[in-house]
Amino acid sequence: MSDFVTVAKVGEIAEGTGTAFAVNGRMVAVFNDGGTFFAIDDFCPHMGASLAGGYLEEGIVTCPWHAWRFCVQDGKWCDNPKVKVDNFEVRVHENEIQVRVPPRVLPPAPDAQAYPVP
Repeated sequence: MSDFVTVAKVGEIAEGTGTAFAVNGRMVAVFNDGGTFFAIDDFCPHMGASLAGGYLEEGIVTCPWHAWRFCVQDGKWCDNPKVKVDNFEVRVHENEIQVRVPPRVLPPAPDAQAYPVP
C-alpha cells in the first residue's frame, strides 16, 4: 500500500465542503465534515461529476449533477448501499491533511491475437 500523501493543511478545506486532489493517478475528494476529514473517489459513478463540488450535509455528499448521494465515511450510495465509490484512509499529521490512496489497478489489456484484424 502506498504511503500517506499531504493534500492540504487544516483550515484550507472549509467545514461542510470538499476539495478534489490528484493522488497516485486518481482524483480524490476530501471533505471536512464538522472538523473530521474523509476521502472518497471524486467521480460519481452515474455520469462522472466531481463529488468534491457536491453539497455536504451530515456526512452525506450530494452529486451536483443528478443528486446521487454518497456517505463520505465509506463511499456507499445512499439509495443502494451495494453500490459504492472507493473510500480512502485520512489522517491529520502536524496540521497537514494526508490521504493514503493505492494506485488504481487496471484490468489487463485484451490479447491482440484473440481479436485479429481482417
